[in-house]
Amino acid sequence: MAQRDSQMGAGLEISYSMSPLAARLPQTRRRFRSAGSAGQMRPNVFCVAGRHQLRKGVTMQKPFEHSDYVELSMHFRCNLKCKHCMILDSMHWLNPADDAEFSATLEKQKRTGQWKGIILTGAEVTLRKELPDWAKQARRAGFEHVRIQTHAMRLADPAYCETLVAAGIDEYFISVTAATAELHDQITEVPGSFEKTITALRNLDKFSQVKLMTNTVITRLSYQSAPDVVELLKDLQRLVQMDFWGYWPMEEDGHSDLLVPHTDVRPYLKTAIQKAREYRRHVEIKNFPACLLGEDARYMSNDQPELRTDPNFWTEFNRNGFHQCAYRDVCGSKQCLGLNSAYIKLYGWMEDVLSPLPRQELRP
Repeated sequence: MAQRDSQMGAGLEISYSMSPLAARLPQTRRRFRSAGSAGQMRPNVFCVAGRHQLRKGVTMQKPFEHSDYVELSMHFRCNLKCKHCMILDSMHWLNPADDAEFSATLEKQKRTGQWKGIILTGAEVTLRKELPDWAKQARRAGFEHVRIQTHAMRLADPAYCETLVAAGIDEYFISVTAATAELHDQITEVPGSFEKTITALRNLDKFSQVKLMTNTVITRLSYQSAPDVVELLKDLQRLVQMDFWGYWPMEEDGHSDLLVPHTDVRPYLKTAIQKAREYRRHVEIKNFPACLLGEDARYMSNDQPELRTDPNFWTEFNRNGFHQCAYRDVCGSKQCLGLNSAYIKLYGWMEDVLSPLPRQELRP
């Protein structure tokens, strides 16, 4: 499961105000900001600007607004074992949405038309045979778009691609952990997974109605590969957005095999951003200090769609710790999550490297 956070409830709609992250958004996801003590978050009321300048002066429209989507965790099993997975150790006891919860979301959409799209996620949602039917139901309920979050290995089969597209799934958020088979398969711990994921992307690229997004989680294993991922996928015509998410360890102690100093990551991340923009991709960076990105801080967005998931997830997620920064009280960033507990234990507070942004620094 890629890294996510939101609010969840009774069945799926009870407010969990005691959870720092669950308190973020009763209705729609908003931008993160600090909330009184380190590690806590609350909703911020203003939205992200929808336009960015390409380095060559061409204006590009942001392809998606997170507040237009609702996301449901429909399955908590996976056939990969990605080293950075947020729920690798908890998916066996997390509970996915059941039929009643899914139906309630569809009924709300029929009544209110609140969202443009629905995201069906897991762990790995393509393992559920019901997926095509879920997509058809969502379309009938009035969702303009149906997205899945997936490693996409099953979509290496062209017939399965056709089945999902015909069912109404027109957006695919696909995990690409690295730019080579050797490194990707090392991270996923499944030989051949890279070839299947890349084949799936190329299969989906043949459908004119499809939009593709990719996510690469930045760890010690993968950070040097980020620019090469952009190059690897440069010929895809339907790829509209590339995400790069800093690793969340999901516990208080550091993992030296996955955590990496932000100063080491920075040149590779900035190169990946530049290349992606040159190829006319929108970019989103998550969980990385905004002050280290310079002008590329405009691509920092820790917003997410509204996620409806097992509330027990938040106990684990909040162990990360958020908004820990020596300059937290004076920084003007409305998006930066600061440092997490595990990172600080390994690398310290980085006071000599980080710097507070002016209050107007990230205004649209």
